[in-house]
Amino acid sequence: MINSVRQINWILLEPSWVSRYDDLCRLDISIDTFLNMPLSDQNIDRSRYQIIPRVLVFPFQHNSVLLLKLLPKHGKVGGWSGFYNGAGGHVERGEDLFSAARRELFEETGLSAKLTFCGTILVDSGDPVGIGLFVFRADEISGSLKASPEGIPEWISFDLLDKFPLVEDVMFILDKIRSMPVGGPQFSGKSFYDTEGKLKVIFNS
Repeated sequence: MINSVRQINWILLEPSWVSRYDDLCRLDISIDTFLNMPLSDQNIDRSRYQIIPRVLVFPFQHNSVLLLKLLPKHGKVGGWSGFYNGAGGHVERGEDLFSAARRELFEETGLSAKLTFCGTILVDSGDPVGIGLFVFRADEISGSLKASPEGIPEWISFDLLDKFPLVEDVMFILDKIRSMPVGGPQFSGKSFYDTEGKLKVIFNS
């Protein structure tokens, strides 16, 4: 068992430290406390391609999925008003992905759930800044369903999804989630608009 900061520092320098990772986890202290990487070493270059992180959460229950019927924002009807999408939004500064997904799910539906990270989709809109979409499945639902300024949540049977106006990539993503084996690898994908302005979604795994 590790008993001191000096011992931890020594382990981090030893090739065999990985075998003692369990000991590190039992300490009330994080490994990153001892890693010395200054901000300058992150090589942040504003001229490089950047992404805005967003989370997207799909609660599953029996043979249904919970989707939001999107409402007009600030009283203005947008291109997706009246369409259905998962719960989600931007990752705020200081949040990790799971914290952001839990927050967005609760804010937009009033629900809490066990989250499973399913995969990522990089969205290229043609602008200098793209979107990093981090997709989650939610199970073991608890709480009281409620609407929010973002939309009205509705449980929809998978068999009836084609009867509802969905945001363009929702059906692709749901099909991918449902085809994933339990405990299988997360997917990686990208989406972009072709020369005719139509959204294309491609999964690499």
